[in-house]
Amino acid sequence: MMSKTIACALLACLAAGNAQAACIYPRAPEHTPDGKTATEEEMIAAHKAVSQFNEDVAAYNACLDMEMLSYEQSGQFDQTRLLELRAMQAKKNNAAVDEVQAIADRFNEQLRIYKARSKKN
Repeated sequence: MMSKTIACALLACLAAGNAQAACIYPRAPEHTPDGKTATEEEMIAAHKAVSQFNEDVAAYNACLDMEMLSYEQSGQFDQTRLLELRAMQAKKNNAAVDEVQAIADRFNEQLRIYKARSKKN
């Protein structure tokens, strides 16, 4: 089942039609709590923020896919330019996925610290 975030992004891209879709890179969570001192509420909020960012990046990448499809169907670009556009899209996609992974890794590290601390108490 498609999340609401992804569905909204796809609708926005479709509404843009052949005009260049505005795929807006989502904002990453600004803060990862310190597992040594964080409260349970802070860890839950951080988990939600990381999960939301993951969904937002998935929606962003879906928008990039729709944008590329629009380019391909427009007939405005030759094969060389389409290859360039696909390469740029792949770089954007990979960078977004890498950022999600890095943020998730940082959160998971702090979560392990938090859980280890909780076991001691």
